[in-house]
Order: sequence, then C-alpha cells, then structure tokens
Amino acid sequence: MASVLPLLYTVPVKIRVIPRLDIKGPNIVKGVRMEGLRVVGSPAMLARTYYEQGADELLALDIVASLYGRSLDLDIIRSIAQEVFIPLTVGGGIQSLHDISHVLRAGADKVALNTFALRNPAFLQEAVREFGSQCIVLSVEAKRRGEGWEAYTEGGREHSGRDVVEWVKEALGLGVGEILLTSVDRDGTKTGYDVDLLRTIASFATVPVIAHGGARDAASLADAVVAGADAVSLSWILHFKECTIPQLKEGLAERSLSVRRSSP
Repeated sequence: MASVLPLLYTVPVKIRVIPRLDIKGPNIVKGVRMEGLRVVGSPAMLARTYYEQGADELLALDIVASLYGRSLDLDIIRSIAQEVFIPLTVGGGIQSLHDISHVLRAGADKVALNTFALRNPAFLQEAVREFGSQCIVLSVEAKRRGEGWEAYTEGGREHSGRDVVEWVKEALGLGVGEILLTSVDRDGTKTGYDVDLLRTIASFATVPVIAHGGARDAASLADAVVAGADAVSLSWILHFKECTIPQLKEGLAERSLSVRRSSP
C-alpha cells in the first residue's frame, strides 16, 4: 500500500532505523500485541545480523523482567554489546540507580524505563540527575481507550490507569531525553504504526520520539516519520525475513527521506 499521509511535520535530518529485540529468558521472542510469543533466535546472533545490515541503533528489552519481579540478565546484555558498535538501549526490570549503573557497565548506552517509573515518577528525575537526560528513555506501552490511550506496564499486560498524553508530559517535565512509543494494539500486526498516537505525542514532545508497533514495509515507516517520529523501531518483518534493513532504507530514500546509508 502506498503512503498517503500528507507531510504535516518536519522530518528529522537523518531517520534512524532501530531493530528491537524482545528478550524472554535466553531467547529473542516475538508475538502479536505482545502475546502468543514465538522464539526467534539468540540475542547475540540477531544483534550481530542487524548490525551488519546497517542498523543505526539497537533496542534490547526484557519484556517479562518486571512481570516476574526480577532483574535483567546482564550476561545477555554483555553478549549483545560485544557484537555491535552502535548505540544500544536496554530496558526491563530496572528499579534503582544501582540497576542503571550495572546495565550501563554491561555495555548499554541508554536505558528504557516503564513499569517502575510509572509507579514512581520521581525516579525519572533521579535517573536524569545521576546519568544525564541523554541516557534516560521513557518507554510507553500505549493501548487505545476511547478517544485516547492508556499507558500499560509489564510488557503491555497491566493497566496503569494513566493517560498516555498526561504521562508523557509529566515525564518530559522530569527531564527524559527520548520517548520509545509502542502501540500495543499494532504490535506484530503489520498494519502500520498508530499515526494518530504519533501525531498526538509529536505535537508537544520536545525530545526525539521512536515509533514502534505495526511496521509493514518502507511505506509504513515513512508514514510514521511524516506523523512525527524521529526514528522507527521494528522487529517482526526483520525477524521473519520479510525484508532487510538495506531494503527499508532504500525505500525510505526513494520517498525523499534521509537515512544513514553507511555500512558498519
């Protein structure tokens, strides 16, 4: 399907294409709307594959750490970090400044915070003060509720009762440096990103927004950028070899969108 969205926002100078690795135990998994998880492969192997394809950054999120009340497996994070030489954002189960420090020492460049931050918003401010805003990413798992969206926790499983727009505005006031905006409704569906959600957040966000959930092809990535995303995150179509990062970047370039074309 061709992109039909009008150009409503100024697109970023260089669009970042960011594969996302959802971790459960020793494996990378992928489901639909964060359910029905299928094993895809090993974290280190996939990280290396996407790095060699020309990924601009990498996301590695333990999607069950908070649900099970456990910490990240730092050995897995180290194994990923050893395979790539691009920025790595890591999240899942982080509940203290001590946890952040360990994750950074394991090789991460940034940390993504969701569940614990929603329950303890002041933690975001503490993390920013300790590590700098460029290191702290607000991870938002959004589900449509009426005319708006509710923020979810524990890998899109639990209600928070918080409106996504209100929560993002509060987090921006606490100093976060980036927003990872996941549409749980679109995750794994290959129906395109939630452009209404992206437009809404991008209309007031003062930091970069990474869109995730619903990637289908280069046209869907372009739609997300036009709606206000500074970067696009994707997993299913890469994991199951429906396309490659070079193919997606070529498709974005054909739509007059600027991408980083250099190989690692």
